[in-house]
Amino acid sequence: MDFRLTQDQRDLRAGVRELLAGRYGREALRASVDADGALDRDLWRELGAAGLFALRLAESGGGVGLGLPEAVLVFEEAGRALLPGPLVATHLAAGTVPGAAEGTAVVTAFDLDGPLVAHLGDADAVLGADPLPAGTPVRSADPLTPLWRAEPAGGAGAYREEGALLTAALQVGSALRTVELAVRYAGEREQFGQPIGAFQAVKHLCADMLVRAEVARTAVYAAAVTADGAEIAAAKLLADEAAVRGARDCLQVYGGMGFTWEADVHLHLKRAWVRARQWRMAAGAEELLAQRLLEEAATG
Repeated sequence: MDFRLTQDQRDLRAGVRELLAGRYGREALRASVDADGALDRDLWRELGAAGLFALRLAESGGGVGLGLPEAVLVFEEAGRALLPGPLVATHLAAGTVPGAAEGTAVVTAFDLDGPLVAHLGDADAVLGADPLPAGTPVRSADPLTPLWRAEPAGGAGAYREEGALLTAALQVGSALRTVELAVRYAGEREQFGQPIGAFQAVKHLCADMLVRAEVARTAVYAAAVTADGAEIAAAKLLADEAAVRGARDCLQVYGGMGFTWEADVHLHLKRAWVRARQWRMAAGAEELLAQRLLEEAATG
């Protein structure tokens, strides 16, 4: 079986990267931070027009007609750019909630393991809940992910597997981006008359980051093909680790500069922390994998 990307898939990924680089570069990212994570509705509609939310809808229904593997590639690029907003929930709501596919509606979702919901203040709907619940703002580790506490209503459990996989893809994109940031900084920053990337300790940090990110990406791509629940759980575990540990290691490479507000590294770490609690947390993923191993041992 050939798991290499097709030319169409490579073109899709390149097109999304180009779109996000032009529309949501560093200046736009910093503007989002200054706006306390408030969503840019114009950007949301542009994402809808580009097909991000309708990517998997049938062409007969006004969608793009692609599949889960292509969605993973798109969400990986969104994670790389630190694109804010309830991307996963709005994508999952396309074809169900009016306006979601076109980006004229913002759809969010409750954390499946708790009462928190992101971007409730900007949302037009909550996946699986009707009407829109009231909530109380709570502090979030990520300045680009406002959180609200509300009484859970309805349920998005039917979307858990796809939501977990797409969130894992976002994590992979962030992990790969922190590898790029660390390697670039290691080549620019000098100590004792040479780039810090020449030092073995820094080389090891960057190499470990790359290995974790690539292993996670492979797991996410494979799970997108099989759509198997246990494989999605494993992919989410690996992607969460790659994103969180990658951002931490990137901070180590940056040294004191990485902890300043001017650097973007801390934003990747904070977003990775939040995503690690969305759709499927580590404990639930580990339980699912353990159950699968028990079943295979019993039948094998």
